[in-house]
Amino acid sequence: MDFRNGRESSNVEDRRGQGGRRVGGRGKVGIGTVVLVLVAMYFGIDPSVVLDTATLVQPPAVESSQSSVPRSAAENELARFSSMVLADTEDTWGPIFQSGGRQYEAPRLVLFTGATRSACGVGQAEMGPFYCPADRKLYLDLSFFDDLHRRFGAPGDFAQAYVIAHEVGHHVQNLLGISDQVQQAGQRGSEREGKLLSVRLELQADCLAGVWAHHADRSRQILEQGDVDEALRAASAIGDDRIQKQTQGHVTPDSFTHGSAAQRVRWFRVGLERGDLRACDTFSAASL
Repeated sequence: MDFRNGRESSNVEDRRGQGGRRVGGRGKVGIGTVVLVLVAMYFGIDPSVVLDTATLVQPPAVESSQSSVPRSAAENELARFSSMVLADTEDTWGPIFQSGGRQYEAPRLVLFTGATRSACGVGQAEMGPFYCPADRKLYLDLSFFDDLHRRFGAPGDFAQAYVIAHEVGHHVQNLLGISDQVQQAGQRGSEREGKLLSVRLELQADCLAGVWAHHADRSRQILEQGDVDEALRAASAIGDDRIQKQTQGHVTPDSFTHGSAAQRVRWFRVGLERGDLRACDTFSAASL
């Protein structure tokens, strides 16, 4: 990616090095933790991982960008890159919303280490990047990018940008009221119907990430040779079927929450090629 003429976003909270430490015993579980447990189950993650995190000593009420833990130059460069990607999503979604008669409210990106608070409860690195609609913030432990490379075999700066753009896609869904509609529909339906809605919501976020890339490249020529392949490789690597095959040795389509590798690749490509929000209507699509 070419961000030589890019800027960094002012909507970044740097909480790195402020993660809580584990204390003996399992303490009381607050409502925030219960919410995050539900989020974990929604994404197919073992809820015990979240419950274990509930016993962390929380960061101070006023977050500071200062940390006593030394940061490597490589980590700082990743933080800067993430801020620049966020800034580019702001520069892209602002005009798109304006053209539709709406005002885009940019989300905040929280960089953390290990675990941190969110309005959805305690989030931790093992859950991967996530978006909390209650506080309109994206949460990212930069170590995920190393996992993306080593565990999922999807290296590259545009693969990393795709991950951030996907979470911003969830923010766009939140602003447009799509997330609330899906949540309400899921509550009315069966568990199976809820999972199918979850898949369509996630695939739409992939498509919205593609819409961002389409407009960002058309306006600022950010894409370089190989970038699209990096994003497609990342989308494929974190498909439900690929992850299930890697972690449990078999694939269970009925338990999908994000979509298969092929579906994630397809919808990111739709957004990238069309650059139109209307093309991202995964909920009306007869076939995913």
